[in-house]
Amino acid sequence: MLFNIPGEPWSVATTFDGHPMAQHGRAGEALTAAFTSSFVGALFAVIMITLVAPLVAKFALQFGPAEKFGVYFLAFCSFIGMSKEPPFKTVAAMMIGFALAAVGLDSITGQLRLTFGYTELLTGFDFLIAVIGLFGIGEILVSIEEGLTFKGGGAGINPKVVFQTWAQLPRYWMTSLRSCVIGCWMGISPAGATPASFMSYGIAKRVSKNGDRFGHGEIEGVVAPETAAHAAGTAALLPMLSLGVPGSPTAAVLLGGLLIWGLQPGPLLFVEQKEFVWGLIASMYLGNVVGLIVVLTCVPLFAAILRIPFSIIAPIILVLCAIGAYTVHNSTFDVVLMLVFGVVGYLLKKCGYPLAPMVLAIVLGDKAEEAFRQSLLASQGGLGIFFSNGLVSTIMGLGLVALFWPLISNVLTRLRPRAAL
Repeated sequence: MLFNIPGEPWSVATTFDGHPMAQHGRAGEALTAAFTSSFVGALFAVIMITLVAPLVAKFALQFGPAEKFGVYFLAFCSFIGMSKEPPFKTVAAMMIGFALAAVGLDSITGQLRLTFGYTELLTGFDFLIAVIGLFGIGEILVSIEEGLTFKGGGAGINPKVVFQTWAQLPRYWMTSLRSCVIGCWMGISPAGATPASFMSYGIAKRVSKNGDRFGHGEIEGVVAPETAAHAAGTAALLPMLSLGVPGSPTAAVLLGGLLIWGLQPGPLLFVEQKEFVWGLIASMYLGNVVGLIVVLTCVPLFAAILRIPFSIIAPIILVLCAIGAYTVHNSTFDVVLMLVFGVVGYLLKKCGYPLAPMVLAIVLGDKAEEAFRQSLLASQGGLGIFFSNGLVSTIMGLGLVALFWPLISNVLTRLRPRAAL
């Protein structure tokens, strides 16, 4: 948030309002809102795991390729229909992201696509490199054009900022609750934290009274994605524990750790190793509380970093971005790709195209394509599989409603005066 360089895919949506808040001297407020919201989302998911583990396990078993594609379809449509950005520019940016996501080895047929003879592109574009370039390098290029300054930002060391921000957060309880539900659903599906954060941000922007201020430093724009992302990340542990199916990379690592210790995740884990399961859940409660205390204690210090002039810190950020891109695959080719993405991000910003839809498509494009093609293979090419049962039909229906929501809302607005007459 401080420098508009997200470290994880699900952190991208947080930068939309978090970075403008930091630029306006409200970095401490933005950080406090983000840390507190992540705690609330994770705590809600842990409570959900504690109470409804057996029921949710049965629900997760119903998700096949068609249902997974339906969730991705809903995320894409929510971003198009419920965003207040121009629909054409949103779709155009998303199409660029889909094209970039198609680069590399086809997971279904094994064919190479759009590699142009470069062996470095066999695995496609790494999301981290794309994000570093689009947001990190792109932001530096924009700042260079606007003129670097040797004057630091107005961010003071104010220990009271945490309590001042906490006094504001209760008014966004509905946004937090809605984001918790979205996050838990996406975590269990399992679609993941990234679509959860984008979907929650898009819905909050559409239904909020302050939707016009989103993207300009609205604290609600930080609360929504952070709550949903951490609720999804924590909820993804539920299908891992109850079914042995990891719903996120973190859950996959934890699954490997359990197997190393001779523990087999699944329905019997809650019966045969109940002491371990409930001890693990208890550690989640403790970890969330301790983590919140640690990060909130450091908020004033984090915010004070903005007092360093950007003309001094920009070269440091550039070097760190290059090191980060290189260490992904230990390849200088990734550093070149980072610079190319930086130029692309700069041009898109200058032309008024949103970066978020492009990033969402890069992250989820290959997964959505894989689920779509697996569904068609199972149905021998019939599109009816996406409406073959109540669950997938409901998800796809919600996606269509979200996609055409601007038209639906206009029709409803015109009908209300007639009904009043």
